[in-house]
Amino acid sequence: MILSMTGFGRAEGVFEGKKISIDIKSLNSKSFDLNIKVPLRYKEKEFEIRKILNDRIIRGKVDCYINLENLEESNDVKINRNLIDSYMNELRNIASDGPDFEYLKMAVRLPDAITSRPDELTEGEWEALAKIVHAAVDRFGEFRKTEGKILHEELERNVQNIDKYLSAVIPFEEERIAAVKERYQKTLKEFENVDETRFYQEMAYFTEKLDVSEEKVRLSQHLKYYKEVMDNEDFNGKKLGFISQEIGREINTLGSKANHAEIQKLVVMMKDDLEKIKEQTLNVL
Repeated sequence: MILSMTGFGRAEGVFEGKKISIDIKSLNSKSFDLNIKVPLRYKEKEFEIRKILNDRIIRGKVDCYINLENLEESNDVKINRNLIDSYMNELRNIASDGPDFEYLKMAVRLPDAITSRPDELTEGEWEALAKIVHAAVDRFGEFRKTEGKILHEELERNVQNIDKYLSAVIPFEEERIAAVKERYQKTLKEFENVDETRFYQEMAYFTEKLDVSEEKVRLSQHLKYYKEVMDNEDFNGKKLGFISQEIGREINTLGSKANHAEIQKLVVMMKDDLEKIKEQTLNVL
């Protein structure tokens, strides 16, 4: 199955008055390259989140943004009334006169007068967060599948085009060799005392150099293999890239041996489709 490296996924959830939203998007990359932004509250779980993303996304330049929003008013502040009263009594003893408000202003600035209630990340909240991460990756994967279907159709069309152009080479092969023989025979008549045996030996050697049978067979095999890998193997982007390089080598050799205007035109059209294949293959996971 073809999967695109380009993707986007979003998921949200609420846990005990906290709204968690996660956005994941990716572009092409040769490896897994993750940029992640995690709220301070979830920093201790960043490694686990990275592992989930790495295991499931596999490859791509990935951006992951986790946002946290409090939906309920929370009273996380604790006023230590007894301690403040003790501070104020001591302040009164030091200063015999003065308004209590002034003592209060001084007392609340003293150590531990006002503290924040500890709010540790619970196992339940981490499970809720992990569930939302997986949901975002699921939607991200659905996007990749949809893009992959489009990629598959385009790649298949380009492979079929090259195969069609390869079949179109056949009628010109005999015509090309016959034209070369005719040209050399005309040249032979213009000279005297030519060793015809040597001439035909050279002609056979030249004809063999122009033979493209092997290139046609190899190119046809590479095209079939590309389609086979595309249809039957998962996470096949790198392998398809290697096969497309082999396809390019055979097309180039075919072009260098063509020695025929119509075959050269077909080779140019093959190269045009091959460039599209290479460009599209870069986006295959």
